[in-house]
Amino acid sequence: MKFTGIEHIFFDLDHTLWDFDLNSKLAYKQIFQERNISLDLEHFIGIYEPLNLEFWRRFRESEITKEQLRYQRLKSAFDACDYEVNDNEIDLIADLYIAYLPNNNHLFDGCMELLDALKPKYKLHLITNGFEEVQHLKVKQAGLLSYFDLILTGEAAGVKKPHPDIFHQALERTGARVDNSIMIGDSFDADVKGAQNIGMPAIWFYRTDEQIPEGQLVARELNEIHSFFDL
Repeated sequence: MKFTGIEHIFFDLDHTLWDFDLNSKLAYKQIFQERNISLDLEHFIGIYEPLNLEFWRRFRESEITKEQLRYQRLKSAFDACDYEVNDNEIDLIADLYIAYLPNNNHLFDGCMELLDALKPKYKLHLITNGFEEVQHLKVKQAGLLSYFDLILTGEAAGVKKPHPDIFHQALERTGARVDNSIMIGDSFDADVKGAQNIGMPAIWFYRTDEQIPEGQLVARELNEIHSFFDL
């Protein structure tokens, strides 16, 4: 199907356009080398990634603070690897990670081609739950800044997806309406349901093994998104 009447396209950033897992792994590789951490990186990443997703879920649902997220995901991962790291070192690693993360800016295949195709015909925006300073650095250093009219983070909005307020703030700030807008993101709960709960349609960038609800539009690769629009 092709969408008609769409003027505004809202994207998620991490895991949708910006290859978070790869860039995160590269940041930790640099940290492990600099801090002489004698732990197999692949083993650590295999344990860290699902823990990070769970702590982000808890942060998204306001169960933990930003500071708790940054500390607990590392503490839990090192403990699960049976590798002893004191709290001061964990705090330092957490700071280095935030500093190094925007320095690696691998994008998913087809990202630039998709944005280049959409930009002349649609107004493009970002709604992301990531931290304000870090997300803006990612966008700038990945060469994406010129594509987006609005970059709205959960930190700046005061609420995180899927809370309806962040979507309403995005609509208000861009002059968009639910009937001429669409959301594209990898998280079914945060991006897809968050948008649908305010009446905005959504395309699920499907990179999981979750069950796909009947009628839900999905794209398994970014280049599949072209087919939904009149380009």
